[in-house]
Amino acid sequence: MIFTNPNSISNYFLIYIAQSITLTEHNLMDSSRYAIHPDQFKTLDTTSIRKEFLIEDLFLEDKITHTYTHYDRLIIGGVQPTSKAIKLEAIPALRAEFFLARREIGIINVGDQGSITVDGMVYSLENKEALYVGRGVKEVIFHKPEKGTSLFYYNSSNAHASYPARKVSIDEAETVELGSLESSNHRIIRKLLVQSIVPTCQLQMGLTELKSGSVWNTMPPHTHDRRMEAYLYFDVPKDQTVCHFLGQPDETRHIWVKNNQAVLSPPWSIHAGAGTSNYSFVWGMAGENLDYSDMDAVKPTDLK
Repeated sequence: MIFTNPNSISNYFLIYIAQSITLTEHNLMDSSRYAIHPDQFKTLDTTSIRKEFLIEDLFLEDKITHTYTHYDRLIIGGVQPTSKAIKLEAIPALRAEFFLARREIGIINVGDQGSITVDGMVYSLENKEALYVGRGVKEVIFHKPEKGTSLFYYNSSNAHASYPARKVSIDEAETVELGSLESSNHRIIRKLLVQSIVPTCQLQMGLTELKSGSVWNTMPPHTHDRRMEAYLYFDVPKDQTVCHFLGQPDETRHIWVKNNQAVLSPPWSIHAGAGTSNYSFVWGMAGENLDYSDMDAVKPTDLK
């Protein structure tokens, strides 16, 4: 490129530097997680396991985070609009004109009341309410709350068809009560974005709330080789934590997880946890089918 005006050269480099800085700051909020074979998993130390499976900084003020996983191409992220609205935009890994060009997304608010605009339509989400947005939607905007802190957690998967956006409240969820206080796993499961409630291509999301005095989730455990899964732990009290278990049933490991952190679970891995207090977590799945009950159960006595 030839410049005849010295000022144009200066302006060019200023523009170039500004663009580079913008891209660098954006990439700090993006990461990729590659698929790990179970044989490799057995060799990982604590630091490596946390690096590959734990997502620590999901919610950052006035930022949107993205973790692109190579487990069924699920993207996991968080949005915390504090002083301004935040638009969902395509990330470099997608090579798409807009984020939902070939994807669907499920969003659950784990903070205070907030609102999201979807192609001009405004949806208000209270705590623990969900929003499904289908393929082809060009504009998704997360708005700062009038008060408090809105924390929008999302999962996004590939989509082969377009389904309409829909909000799902707690009252509309398919709710199941399982476990008992005697076995320390008394819990309420709320299926929010599942095929019995809202049509999706492959994404499923919901949340589980442990009752006071109960600490175990997903126990007895299971695997489902047809789908991967991710957990977001939230409502973990201050100074408390959750020990999340993963790995093949005969080769398990653990990760200590804090409030508002997420864990990836490959299709070959169990996913269960025990906390130092009761807590809640959002579960999200993507993969081969939409059959929530498609699980391969594992007896607790068979775990190693």
